[in-house]
Amino acid sequence: MTVTSVEKKVNGTPVAEPRFDPRALAEAEAIRKRAEAEAEALRIKAQGEAEAEKAKAVEEARKQKIANDKAEARAREEQAARDARIAEANARKAAAERAEAKAAEDEAAARQVEEQQAAEVAAAEDQWRSYAHRFYAVCSIVALPVQIAAFYNPHALWLLAAPIMLEGGAWVVLKGARAAAISHRPHWHYRLIAWLLAFIAAGINLWHGLNAFDSATAIGTAFASIAGPGVYDLHEHGQLRKRDGKLTWRQKRAQRKAAEAEAAAKAAEEQRRAEEKQAAEKAAAEARKQLDAIRADEFPKVWKHAQRLAAALGETTVTEAVWKRAHRDVEGTDPAESAEIIRLRNAAEARVEAARQKRPVNGSTSQAASQVPGAKRPRVYNPPARRGKRTKGDVKYSAGARRQASLTAKQTAEKKD
Repeated sequence: MTVTSVEKKVNGTPVAEPRFDPRALAEAEAIRKRAEAEAEALRIKAQGEAEAEKAKAVEEARKQKIANDKAEARAREEQAARDARIAEANARKAAAERAEAKAAEDEAAARQVEEQQAAEVAAAEDQWRSYAHRFYAVCSIVALPVQIAAFYNPHALWLLAAPIMLEGGAWVVLKGARAAAISHRPHWHYRLIAWLLAFIAAGINLWHGLNAFDSATAIGTAFASIAGPGVYDLHEHGQLRKRDGKLTWRQKRAQRKAAEAEAAAKAAEEQRRAEEKQAAEKAAAEARKQLDAIRADEFPKVWKHAQRLAAALGETTVTEAVWKRAHRDVEGTDPAESAEIIRLRNAAEARVEAARQKRPVNGSTSQAASQVPGAKRPRVYNPPARRGKRTKGDVKYSAGARRQASLTAKQTAEKKD
């Protein structure tokens, strides 16, 4: 604020009277208002920043709460999954334990059944053996009196030992057959001798019984002489077959039928393979014949040379090795290649390259000679230095180059028309 003074006379004395400048007052007022506005702006800015910080804090708190909720939910899910895995593992373990216990029970039950069956079989076998022994003894008791009567001689009482020798000899020899079988030695001759002694005793009983007694006594005692050793041998023979795992006649017949069926199937399979092989060889021979005909028609020079080469190498047919060598000898390349094919490929590649570069094929200065028409720039004939004068036809071009030059000339003539 600017204060000015104005002179004023009071009682004749000049006195300076203060006076305010309106402009200065306006400027002061403007400065005050600007300061107030700046202060208000700073207040509003501070309030906005405080509200923004508050909102940010609220948002951060909200985000943190969401993150905490997610972490808590994730932790609950992981715990639930862990509990589920533990429960599943416990269930599997319990199931495995139950299965193992059941298997053990089943095995124990099966073992008990097997043991019971084995005990029953052993008891039956013992009973069968005991009955066979007793039956042998009864048959011997029945057969001995007639044999003793047959051998009785008051003047030769020592002959009474013959019946005991016959009956007891059969018993002893059958025991020898059992011992041989247990030792895995041949036992058929033991059994043969036992049966021979039994039939001798039966013959004596039958002869003496018919002469001294009646037919019933003769037949009964003869049967007793055979039945006793026969039943005992049947028991022992069955035990040996069971021990050695020998098959019955039904099992042998079934095994023989299975072997015959397998042999028939094998023979049929071999015949089928032979027919397939023969058909494949026939088809290969026909295909080879067709291939030879095509090669002879399409490549006569190579085919003729291949035949000569095969004969020289001692081959009856033109093999692939012979054909490859003959083709290289005649054409200079392996099969499926030749000079003509290479030229055609080069020309096709040149056309493709020209099409990619969007230029005509005859515009290539690297491949077109100066005498080939169709070049955009004027022809410049600059032959190489050589002796003598160059004449027409002294330059020889390949068939592909001549064909290309002819095509280029035709295209140039069509463009001019």
